Amino acid sequence: MYILKTREYISKSRTRYKRMAASDLIIIDDIMYMAYEPQNAQLFFQFIYDMYDKTAFILTSNKGPNEWGKFLGDTTLTTAILDRLLHRSEIITFDENQDSIRMKYRRALFEEKSVES
Repeated sequence: MYILKTREYISKSRTRYKRMAASDLIIIDDIMYMAYEPQNAQLFFQFIYDMYDKTAFILTSNKGPNEWGKFLGDTTLTTAILDRLLHRSEIITFDENQDSIRMKYRRALFEEKSVES
């Protein structure tokens, strides 16, 4: 989001934006983990709109598309974004009851061990 917000004012952001715009694949990790300010939601929409049909996206989120409206704060804008992102896409959903992949191999850290052995 920083690059989108500062590309008009900071040359480094402008350069990074141009690099993203020329990419064949854009990966956005943990999208919708927090609410967007209205101006940021508009910038995100404009970015998706500009990149639509020009690049492929991989997005990760712990929120389903039906929940994005409350994070973007505008259902019309959310519908427009999802319309572009979901057109010709594949959605992969993981079981919400499944252990976190990050924590899968760290289970031992949270197992209770008694000091009275």
